[in-house]
This record gives sequence, structure tokens and C-alpha cells, in this order.
Amino acid sequence: MTCTIATDVHTHTLFSRHAYSTIAENVAAARERGLELLGSTDHFSAMLFPEQHIRNFQFFINVDSWPRIWDGVMVLRGLEADIVSLDGALFGQDIACPESIVERAYRRELPLFDRVAANVDYAIASVHNGEFAEDAPLEQTTAMYVGALENPHVLILGHTGRSGIPYDLDEVLACARERHKLIEINSHSLERKGRHRAACRRIAERCAELGVGIAVSSDAHIATNIGRLGAAIDMLDEIHFPPELIANRSRASFTEALAAAGMIDLRAESLEPAAPEAPAA
Repeated sequence: MTCTIATDVHTHTLFSRHAYSTIAENVAAARERGLELLGSTDHFSAMLFPEQHIRNFQFFINVDSWPRIWDGVMVLRGLEADIVSLDGALFGQDIACPESIVERAYRRELPLFDRVAANVDYAIASVHNGEFAEDAPLEQTTAMYVGALENPHVLILGHTGRSGIPYDLDEVLACARERHKLIEINSHSLERKGRHRAACRRIAERCAELGVGIAVSSDAHIATNIGRLGAAIDMLDEIHFPPELIANRSRASFTEALAAAGMIDLRAESLEPAAPEAPAA
């Protein structure tokens, strides 16, 4: 029986620069497709701007202005951070951030990644330019993914099959299971031709064998692709993947996964929009 997935937790807006829809357009598409939850996870990466400072990334500073419940869809505020080194470091962890977007000095020194990640519900960690890992031994590439999973802001390891970097699958999956983190099955990756499709399938099969949770996503870069998970669902059906291991099968299951990983707890969040405040007397 075809599994049902009522959320999409890896999507992009215009902010990612090579994506084409607004957050409002993505929410409207999610509602139209009957999704219960939408995770918006724009790129946090050097690919966006030639200069790296917090003013370029203030988009993430104000995401709490989005309604948590928007036209009946729960909206999560996320980001997709690039893995940039063999120790699993993420973009922005080595970039100083001494001043706010209005050039006011911070009292406490934190790197750019920590300043930005403090405003989001979860992060996806992905490799987009793997040149730093070329010819690296398996031990180091495995440590890279383990290091990314150990970051307290990271919930999901993004499209490792498509990234094409070999690693010890069992060791990385054991780390994910221990820390209640998730491995992404990226439907967009399965729509593309190449050897990575077999790698994605093997990752899913081993997650099933080891009892590791996955997140199935569209990686949509335009509103028309929100919730388009057919390629991933077909593959999961073929291998008889246990539906209980699909962490984002429903709003309830994904908010449970967030809480289990020590991130934001939205399990009691009402699907009804907040009542407007009474006018001041």
C-alpha cells in the first residue's frame, strides 16, 4: 500500500536565489495539496553572496514574523546549511559576527552560524560542493557526516546519496539513531538520472534494516513542486519501507521528531490561528 506523507520539510523560497516562489506561494501550494506542515529551509551557504556577514542573512533573523499556523498549515522555520569541511563544520561556523544587522556590537561573541541558527526550528546539513572531500579516506568522510549530525541545530542529513561522497553507512546511521536525527530521502534526487539513485535506494534500505528515521522531501525550488514526493514514495513502496520510520508522515510525527531530537517542542501547538489581541483600553 502506498504510504501517505502529509508534510514537506525541505523547500526553498526566493531567498535561495535559484528558487522562484515566495513563502506565501509555497504555503498556498502546501494547503492546496492537503499538507499539514511545511518546512521552509532556504540555503545558508557561500553560494548566495560574495561577502559573508549577517546583513546578507537577515532573512533568517525575522522568520518568527511568519504565522506558525498559516491558512491551516503549520509552518516551520528552517535552513539548509552547507557542510564545508571534513570535520563536519557548517557554513558560518568560522565567520565572525561581531555586529547586528543595524551595526550594533553584540555583547557576546558568537559565529555567524550560531547567530542565524538561533532563530530557526531546525537545520538540514548538506554537501553541495564536495571538492574538499575528494580522495579523502572513508574514515574522514564518515567523520564528516557524524560531525554534522552532532551539531545540536541539525535535525536532518540532506541528500547524501546525491552528494556522491562515499561514507560508512552503518556508522553514520548509528549516530543518527542514537541522537534521534533523520536521514533525508530526497525525491528530487530520485527524479534525476545517475548512479546516485542506487545509492539513495541503498540508504533507504539500510535505514529500514537498522530502524533509523527518515525525512522524505521534495527539495522544491518552486511552489508547483511543493509536496511532490512521488519518486520517493514509489521507491519506498518498492522496498516495503516501514511507514513508522518516516518521521514526517504527519504533522504529529514530525513535531514528535523535533522534540525527540531536543529541538523546539510544538506538539501542543493548536492548528487554530491565534486570536487577535483585544484593543488597549
